Amino acid sequence: MQHSTSNNTQALVKYNRPVIYFLLLWTALNILQAATLELHADEAYYWVFSRMMDWGFYYHPPMVAVFIRIGDTLMHNELGTRLITLLSSSAAMYMVWVMLQRYAVSAKWFILFMAGILVFHVYGFTATPDAPLLFFAVLFYFFYQQYLDQDSWILALILGVVVACLMYSKYHGILLVGFTLLSNLKLLKRGSFYFIAVLAFALFVPHIIWQYHHNFPAVNFNLFERSGGGFDITYGFTYLLTQLLIGGPLISWFIFYKAFTSKIKDAFMRCLMVNAAGVFIFFYLNTLKVNVQPHYTLIAFVPLLMLALINLKQKAYNPAWLYRLAVLNIVLIVGFRLCLVAGFSFLKQNGQLASYYGFRDWAKAVHAKAGNHYVIMKDEYQNPSKYCFYTNSLKGFGYDSRYYRTTQFDMWPFEDSLQHTDVYYLTQNKISSISVDSINTSGTAGKWYGGWVKDARTYQKVICQPAINNMTLAPGQQQGIDVAITNPYPFVINFSNKDAINKLTVEACFFLGPDIVEIQPAKDDIYNLPPIKPGEQVHYNFTFKAPLKRGSYALFFSWRTDPFAGSRNSGFVNLTVK
Repeated sequence: MQHSTSNNTQALVKYNRPVIYFLLLWTALNILQAATLELHADEAYYWVFSRMMDWGFYYHPPMVAVFIRIGDTLMHNELGTRLITLLSSSAAMYMVWVMLQRYAVSAKWFILFMAGILVFHVYGFTATPDAPLLFFAVLFYFFYQQYLDQDSWILALILGVVVACLMYSKYHGILLVGFTLLSNLKLLKRGSFYFIAVLAFALFVPHIIWQYHHNFPAVNFNLFERSGGGFDITYGFTYLLTQLLIGGPLISWFIFYKAFTSKIKDAFMRCLMVNAAGVFIFFYLNTLKVNVQPHYTLIAFVPLLMLALINLKQKAYNPAWLYRLAVLNIVLIVGFRLCLVAGFSFLKQNGQLASYYGFRDWAKAVHAKAGNHYVIMKDEYQNPSKYCFYTNSLKGFGYDSRYYRTTQFDMWPFEDSLQHTDVYYLTQNKISSISVDSINTSGTAGKWYGGWVKDARTYQKVICQPAINNMTLAPGQQQGIDVAITNPYPFVINFSNKDAINKLTVEACFFLGPDIVEIQPAKDDIYNLPPIKPGEQVHYNFTFKAPLKRGSYALFFSWRTDPFAGSRNSGFVNLTVK
């Protein structure tokens, strides 16, 4: 008996050894990539999240900030920012391997398929919300597999925490939970299942409270701001093609085929099948109204991979052509990653990839001009975030104008701190009387212009609430509308232009389709309104004329101070001119 146990142990070690070697190489490649490649714009944005920790952010939960904060505390550089991401990637892969051992899948095919899925490479080192989502999705499957075998309160406790972490990673996590329940309605007969649900919800309550206090920005962004555009037949085709690409450019078709032709043998396999099919179908249906980002389906590739590997084992399928194709697929992907590390010029000129190069030197050059003052950039969150990261400060600020959309910079207190200070205004187009400096680094950041704005004042957070949401007017008809103006700042604000270096102009802006087609200033009496204390409100009757052209307009109110473009301070009033 002792001899048999020893043989089993030796066989298991031999069985696991190739996977362990693979994971060591995988981790080493991710460390190389993480340490040598500059932060992508989104990663820098999430790094600022980690410096402004909260229970939520404008359109993301906070787990990505937690991952980044831990690594950045250990070392402030690109590797530190990505450290927990790359470690969690390796841990997730090992857990997938452990789950598959009961199906006796081949270590060879596990390595070839796992290393051949492109999207796993991307989020093996990139510090975005998708990285913790992937980790906790695998962790969920890992403990759910055990929970199916044993209705344990300990496992229920763990699953409750994991489900909460899923939701704190990315809202897509709810799909995994919902499809898992759909695959096994017998869970409703387990008392411990309700404990999982209650515990996960209780742990997620702080984020719900945060959403409530901030007027549910994630709901508004994901359900309304992103839902525009309407049906476009190309969205569906693009979605299908990109899924084949991120699944592995040469072998994804085979993985999809094998996964969805697997014979379901148990409840866990049924969970994998429903989750894989459910996520892909859910986001395909979304293409009926929006252009879906390819990586949204990341969590579907975990069950897809597992089902394909189980299918290979079920049918004892081991063709030489597939082996050669899978190896070539890995060579292409790893070769591309090494090209990124080398920083070949053709990659630096390519769209999103250009964001990985040249911004360390750019931030250094800008900082040499601006010193410890705030640096303001218009209509973006990416480059202000990069400036913050590469100067290890919070001095980059994204000014979101009325021509742009809301970002997290509109919620942070950065704007509060720069009032009535001298700020450095950085633009990619030269502004007369402001742009006195020209900044042109050797990287891909491009040419920028900078100059000083004395005694800056901005009104991005001022809240304007029109009394009505819909109006119908004749062309050129004059109309007044009551607007409630609220001060959200922790200090008194006023609209007076007396002795002001940068004059304030309050304006009504008319959108027709995607463009602002007309702007009308308020009457001078608005600048005589009394100062507004923090949290207090005043009313103003804004008089304007309806545009002469008939049509359906979106009207909003904007507070503008030179040299800035003006912010979007109210919701839209639907104005029909006929």
